[in-house]
Amino acid sequence: MINIEKQDKIDIINFSIDKINALITEDIRNEIIKLFENANAKVVIDLKGVQYIDSSGFGCFLSIMKAARGNYGSLKFACPEPAVMEVFKTLHLNTVFEIYDDRDECIRSMR
Repeated sequence: MINIEKQDKIDIINFSIDKINALITEDIRNEIIKLFENANAKVVIDLKGVQYIDSSGFGCFLSIMKAARGNYGSLKFACPEPAVMEVFKTLHLNTVFEIYDDRDECIRSMR
């Protein structure tokens, strides 16, 4: 479900699923929050291929952001599908999270 790869000192998360909903958000949150146990962790969540995120999914991302900020970490998003980006905008979460259309650009912004 969650794949984590490392590029330089940046953890890049991508998903092997196309929906993030209440059934899996707890697992996702627990897995990603572990990355922020180290101070100054840098994480990119690549949303390519994720077609749907429900309210619990966005709540999960906010919880992860809180954990990141609590330990001086950075969390950014890359490649949201158009429908998912529309929900980010509707919820005004595009003003809370840094979201990039291009994964490489997102990674470069972490350096």
